[in-house]
Amino acid sequence: MAACVSRVELSVSCQSLLDRDLGSRSDPLCVLLQDVGSGQWAELDRTERIKNCQNPEFCKKLLVDYYFEKVQKLKFGVYDIDNKSFDLNDDDYLGGVECTLGQVVSSSVFTRPLELKQGKLAGKGTITISAEEIKDTRVVHLEVEAQNLDKKDFLGKSDPFLEFYKQTDAGTWQLVYRSEVIKNNLSPSWRKFSVPLQTFCGGDFNKPIKVQCADHDSDGSHDLIGTFETTLTGLQAAGDGSLVEFECIHPEKKQKKKSYKNSGIIRIKSCKIETEYSFLDYIMGGCQINFTVGVDFTGSNGDPKSPDSLHYISPDGINEYLMAIWSVGSVVQDYDTDKLFPAFGFGAQVPPSWQVSHEFALNFNPSNPYCQGIQGIVDAYRQALPQIRLYGPTNFSPIITHVARFAAHSAHQGAAS
Repeated sequence: MAACVSRVELSVSCQSLLDRDLGSRSDPLCVLLQDVGSGQWAELDRTERIKNCQNPEFCKKLLVDYYFEKVQKLKFGVYDIDNKSFDLNDDDYLGGVECTLGQVVSSSVFTRPLELKQGKLAGKGTITISAEEIKDTRVVHLEVEAQNLDKKDFLGKSDPFLEFYKQTDAGTWQLVYRSEVIKNNLSPSWRKFSVPLQTFCGGDFNKPIKVQCADHDSDGSHDLIGTFETTLTGLQAAGDGSLVEFECIHPEKKQKKKSYKNSGIIRIKSCKIETEYSFLDYIMGGCQINFTVGVDFTGSNGDPKSPDSLHYISPDGINEYLMAIWSVGSVVQDYDTDKLFPAFGFGAQVPPSWQVSHEFALNFNPSNPYCQGIQGIVDAYRQALPQIRLYGPTNFSPIITHVARFAAHSAHQGAAS
């Protein structure tokens, strides 16, 4: 039986945010925190920052694992970001809400007033969150360009960007992708992009998709160039050199002018759907993981006889290196059937010639550097430590190159597992 855990993506939008910027509007970002006990909160994810916007609809979805049997306390915090630092403590807080993930997933749409602190409202600000389980691992890859878009700027050409929306079951439009802005160009070609199929159209190839092309303005008052509706099936006709073209229509212009044709052409150069396999897909499909250890014997570790050295073995028989080997190895060994692990050292003078080596077998057997299980690596390390002299420099590329050669060789075995 599969564990009772599902990956859930949360879509977030806000209305009527407080205005903290002088001379322009706030630049909001939403951060998602989870209660990890004893009053501590850990950040799980954050959205992008949207410039000059009181009513943001965030494009980046917040991802969280949903456990049916746990109460997962969440906190959504909205901040006005005015600098490049990742730390939110120096940004203005526009309000937040605390709730449980159960509350969010059990409401089709979850809207709450934003609070600056318990009981103190953040003006008229609200936050709306909707959840969707990610069940589909397919991904839509799209390449889009445009031709002869309308010129919206008085002095230059337009600065176009695209937004893709899917229609929700309630009939509203939900943003699923926002492209980069291409400056001063009426026939732009946007970067190739990928969106999970679940996010893009809920896995339904015939669900309506709305595409909007707009002219970007730094004050947030973007001008619509035009829009069209299609489905994923309609987009899929593109590829192998054949383009699919859509007329970009501005509804008001179409009403006003009899002679109006369009505001440009949007061309889908390619639309591919591919399955993205998860780590577990590989493991369950029989993929093996080969584990190689490289131990750093450079002098900067300190004298192994001194208690402040990373190589110092304490009276109870452990040190930092042994702990690292055990903790990583005990996870990885489950995915390796033969349990034979090559182990090397680098940065040491090695007997009998005391040449510096950056790739010597820990068991001093260059023709067979394999150790039996994690215990075998531990034994080889303990035996090697008193026999070598710590030296330098820290050069671990020979071991990485060695492992890369192993991997390249495996990849050429037809039945590489």
